[in-house]
Amino acid sequence: MSPLLAGVAAMLLLWPQTRPTSRLRTMAGRVGGRRGLPGAPVLVAAAACAAVLVVVGPAATIAAGIAAMTAHHRMTLQRRTDELDAGLGLLLDAVAVMIAELSVGAHPARACRQAADDVSRGGVGEAGAVAGVLTQMAGRAELGGDVAEGIEGAGLSHQSSWDRVAVAWRTAERHGLPMADLLGAVRDDLVARRRFAERTRAALAGARATAAVLALLPLLGIGLGQAMGARPLAILSGGGIGGALLVVGVSLVATGLWWTERITAKVMRP
Repeated sequence: MSPLLAGVAAMLLLWPQTRPTSRLRTMAGRVGGRRGLPGAPVLVAAAACAAVLVVVGPAATIAAGIAAMTAHHRMTLQRRTDELDAGLGLLLDAVAVMIAELSVGAHPARACRQAADDVSRGGVGEAGAVAGVLTQMAGRAELGGDVAEGIEGAGLSHQSSWDRVAVAWRTAERHGLPMADLLGAVRDDLVARRRFAERTRAALAGARATAAVLALLPLLGIGLGQAMGARPLAILSGGGIGGALLVVGVSLVATGLWWTERITAKVMRP
């Protein structure tokens, strides 16, 4: 079993880096002339993959790769969900600051700049991107530009919610309506959507947990068979029909997990 786990770890180490990591390295100035050379972790992972291929054969290596890709996919989905939650929280905070500033008679540019100052205290990452958009909004408002157009092309993690802010801003400018009232309506709508998403996520937690337990049941069966002396590990890692069954079984489990996430994701978006 340890060679199979080593194969999963090796596949995860070999997975390409995400774009946020590359951006941070670029900002730190660590990307230079050696960009195309593989690092030590990549070489170690490649050696581990080669060793696993020699020790347990191609079937177990393919199964380990499928399991590693499934784990990476689930971690990516969880990270994406966290980013969306953080982005929506920053948007709600920014809109609340803008409403407070506009309610006391502040200029829209001043309201956007104050919101950018408050959001930028959250640090880098999504907070920095939101603060940059708010600063751009303040500049456009001061110069008499189209603020809504800048919001629509921001490309933030929760862009659909920002588009609602853009619609409210454009409506207030075209028809002379109180911007604070329109932004307040947008904020109430976003809060209601987030609460609905949280309730839906809590309601689906049982189903998602059941899917995870069902995906792990084959491992329990293999463990029981090994304890009884049936030696299922030797059969599954020995190639031939056993190796084919291992690859097919892992593929079916990965497909079940992927399909479960696809179904639940449709109803958990705020």
